[in-house]
Amino acid sequence: MHLQVQAVHFDLRDETREYIDEKLQKIDYAKDMIVDLEFILVRETHEFELEVKTHFRWGLSHVIKHKSFDLHPGLEVLISKLEKKVRKEKEKIKEHK
Repeated sequence: MHLQVQAVHFDLRDETREYIDEKLQKIDYAKDMIVDLEFILVRETHEFELEVKTHFRWGLSHVIKHKSFDLHPGLEVLISKLEKKVRKEKEKIKEHK
């Protein structure tokens, strides 16, 4: 799984990168299903626009978005949504077997 984190209008601190890595341990079971994860974190005037693009190995791509006033709680919600999507896709694969 290739992970890319891009920050727009602010500097991404190592602490934030480590926070993302730590939270992604929740989907560690699905590393073989995901080809790319691309996080785009945009700082607007009063909030953060957070987005993660997921590319599954069978060609499906999915974009998950979330807006938050605080970066870390927003990332928590975004990664929770990502975990639900990955779990849903894994169940679909199991059903087709």
